[in-house]
Amino acid sequence: MADEVSLDLEELRQLQSIAKRPRILSILSDEIRNLEKLPKEAPSAGTSKTPAPIPVPIKVSATPTINYVTLGSFSWDQDSDKVKIYLFLEGVDQEKVESSIKPIALDIKFHDVQGKNYRYAIPKLNKEIVPEKTKVVVKPNKVIITLVKASKGNWLDLHYKEDKLKPNLDKERDPMAGIMDMMKNMYAEGDEDMKRTIAKAWTDARSGKAADPLKGFP
Repeated sequence: MADEVSLDLEELRQLQSIAKRPRILSILSDEIRNLEKLPKEAPSAGTSKTPAPIPVPIKVSATPTINYVTLGSFSWDQDSDKVKIYLFLEGVDQEKVESSIKPIALDIKFHDVQGKNYRYAIPKLNKEIVPEKTKVVVKPNKVIITLVKASKGNWLDLHYKEDKLKPNLDKERDPMAGIMDMMKNMYAEGDEDMKRTIAKAWTDARSGKAADPLKGFP
């Protein structure tokens, strides 16, 4: 390396001797000074290389799990177009409200409310809403959530509830099923004579001897 530096210096000095423009002379002079500052001898172990630094893995801490307190205290009212939900919560910062609104569900989170995180969610609403028209307004001592109904009408409840009467209605459409249920109850609760009578009626009905399973009842 020392030989290369000497050769570079020699060539630069030759160029300096023939250069005439001040700017070129200044550039050459600066470069000569820089090369003159370099060590004249390279390290004796020319083949040795500086070991590359060993990369140290950076430990990234996992995002801490956020715990939420479920809000159970609320009230609601409605008109034909909208539903309003009132959450009784003080100290909510509007900037720290996170909401996820879908046509049939909502999930609203309130972060850092007096040192706690709160959550109000309805997995399945009674009926569909218009998500983009939902409003969450923070008041000093409560939060008002306004939902716009997708179709006008009255809601019986906020939450969707499966109609438990449907199976019974299905049975009513089949009179025979209702009669068989009644006979089973009578058999379970009746005396020995009643059980014999019902058993005979069942046997006759299965064999086709009796069109009406109640035929022969006293």
